[in-house]
Amino acid sequence: MTPALPIHPVPRLIAPLLQRRLASYPVVVVTGPRQSGKTTLARSAAPDAAYLSLEDPDTRAFATEDPRGFLRQLGPQTILDEVQRCPSLFSYLQGSVDADPRPGRFLLTGSSQFERMGANTQSLAGRAGLLTLLPFSMAELQAAGRSPATVDILLQGGLFPPIHDRAIPAADWLQDYVATYVERDVRQILRIQDLSAFQRFVSLCAGRIGQLVNVTSLAADTGISRLTAEAWLSVLEASYLIFRVPPWFTNLSKRLVKTPKLYFCDPGLAAWLVGIRQPSHLSAHPLRGPLFENWAMTELLKARLHHGLCPDLHFLRDKEGHEVDALIETEPRKGHVIEIKSGGTVASDFFDGLDFWRHQLPSHHFQPWLIYGGDTRQARERGTALPWSDLGALLEALAPTR
Repeated sequence: MTPALPIHPVPRLIAPLLQRRLASYPVVVVTGPRQSGKTTLARSAAPDAAYLSLEDPDTRAFATEDPRGFLRQLGPQTILDEVQRCPSLFSYLQGSVDADPRPGRFLLTGSSQFERMGANTQSLAGRAGLLTLLPFSMAELQAAGRSPATVDILLQGGLFPPIHDRAIPAADWLQDYVATYVERDVRQILRIQDLSAFQRFVSLCAGRIGQLVNVTSLAADTGISRLTAEAWLSVLEASYLIFRVPPWFTNLSKRLVKTPKLYFCDPGLAAWLVGIRQPSHLSAHPLRGPLFENWAMTELLKARLHHGLCPDLHFLRDKEGHEVDALIETEPRKGHVIEIKSGGTVASDFFDGLDFWRHQLPSHHFQPWLIYGGDTRQARERGTALPWSDLGALLEALAPTR
């Protein structure tokens, strides 16, 4: 059998920002979930740099046992992959870059939020540029001519690069991803003995996407303590498997809920964890709407990260249930409010939450948007309705002005 030809990598929108950081800082750190494309991005950004992976046992042993000697033998520019495997190296990097502060010397990648995992990154304050890379965005796939043909294909398959770069069946790849990274790496970090309880916990999290985080309920349904559930959530978040979106507070704060909402870094991963194996499984699935919301929230998050901005992603909800799915404040009292609906036809009640909060916050100027599962852009008086396959106007509005 003739081997399949390699597919050209999808250009990443964060690449120009990475080049600017490399021209400004001696150390640049790119973090994100495993298999989000960090190594490919790093090697394309610095093609002449030496490459070392700290996943390699010999390389890791050298870096751990003799960090000064390890750093001395490196060339003028080096990519250190999966650097979370050797957290003690950060302290020694400080001395190296203080002695030679040329920009772009070290490009580090890692699959965890180092501060949350206990790594000592304080020594690199002011010396390192920090970027986060999540799986592909729709805009990246569209520019490469590889975007999913339907909403259900998008939600079931997700946006992890190997699924789109290597044409691997999504269900097969996601099964291996869960077994290799979620159940092995994260479980090892937590030193979990009871794998079945951890599997149940992660699946329960996937079944609660778009909901307020109820740690007590998660713990009870898993059969673990609340303290353990909090620890597991923190490590899932530090490993870029989930993220929590906090509520936005105003002078109406007594009426507002103060609990964050839970999302996964990729809708396909959440879909696999709740048993969705084919796009056809989504047609009448009760989680289709939450999965669509999860996908849209990741697109908003990526739009911020691609520009090197703080995510600043929030939602609005009062104790009576009046809600807007996403709020991004780009200036004091100004920004965007976004409602997310998976339906293929725009219904008048899709705008009810946007209307309610516009009247509740008359001194704020938030532009209203609706992301929905249809295929036609509609400039309505109550807000701009954007189809799932055309978020360009909103993403352009979220871009920083220069």
